[in-house]
Amino acid sequence: MSPHDSHSSFIQTPKQLVIVVLLSFLVPVIGILLIVELVTSNRRPDPAALAPQSVAQRIQPVGRVEFGAGGSGAAGGRSAEEVVKTTCAACHQAGVAGAPKMGDKAQWAARLKQGQQQLVASAIKGKGAMPPKGGNPSLPDADVKAAVDYMISAAK
Repeated sequence: MSPHDSHSSFIQTPKQLVIVVLLSFLVPVIGILLIVELVTSNRRPDPAALAPQSVAQRIQPVGRVEFGAGGSGAAGGRSAEEVVKTTCAACHQAGVAGAPKMGDKAQWAARLKQGQQQLVASAIKGKGAMPPKGGNPSLPDADVKAAVDYMISAAK
């Protein structure tokens, strides 16, 4: 008989036959037992799951939003230098999109001729590629003014 005979079986010895017969009974029996165990198992919920502390822990928010007082610089609580470093420096440090670099007297000269009030108004309302308040709408106007004053003093 050739190894590729279409009428031959993959079971060649009596030992292989016994193994196949046993597995053909054991596999379905084990599967049925596992399904029966799953269906009849009596899962009990955690008795402390409905305790107020457990519920509060599960439904607590993942974050919170805080709004600063919007009118005075003192209420904002941030120094002008901190506002410049956290908001303005993103563009004014490297001169992104034509923003005058901090401390570069030549780039700030034409803007300083407009006056401090106009620079503050442009910073609050936005101008060109600069979004209002440098992209941080939560900044109080007083903090924006203090940051502009800080950058102006660095350019003089």
